[in-house]
Amino acid sequence: MSLDRSIHPHFQHFLDFKEKELIDTYLDLRHYILSICPDANELIYNTHALVSVYTLSDRLSEAFCMVPIYTNHLNLGFNKGTLLEDKKGLLNGTGKLIRHIPITSKSDYRNKDVESILLNSILFEREEMDINRLKKGMTISKIKITT
Repeated sequence: MSLDRSIHPHFQHFLDFKEKELIDTYLDLRHYILSICPDANELIYNTHALVSVYTLSDRLSEAFCMVPIYTNHLNLGFNKGTLLEDKKGLLNGTGKLIRHIPITSKSDYRNKDVESILLNSILFEREEMDINRLKKGMTISKIKITT
């Protein structure tokens, strides 16, 4: 699976409105996630934030991580973050399941601790999902573009 997956045009349309530094950080984080799991599928949304979700199927509920891009920052989120081992206390949040790591620079995610959380999240989802739903390397847009 190629790591040179292009950004979906629907996503790119909204990404272009963000500040260059935020875009660059997002692109590097996306590349990092795909380098760890090249077969991941990417579900893209534009809701309260511009969001890319990474899953081994085509279901949001089976995502192993997500990257919401807000106006001035982004996060590396985990749908089942409370169930993941987090020895260094990197995961933030107060909800029943979702946790996130605030991202301001590459050092916030390009490290062994975050890599371990990502790998554990991937393994957790792989063990939980129905193998018949496994898909590889797709980008699925949930973004509606109006003209």
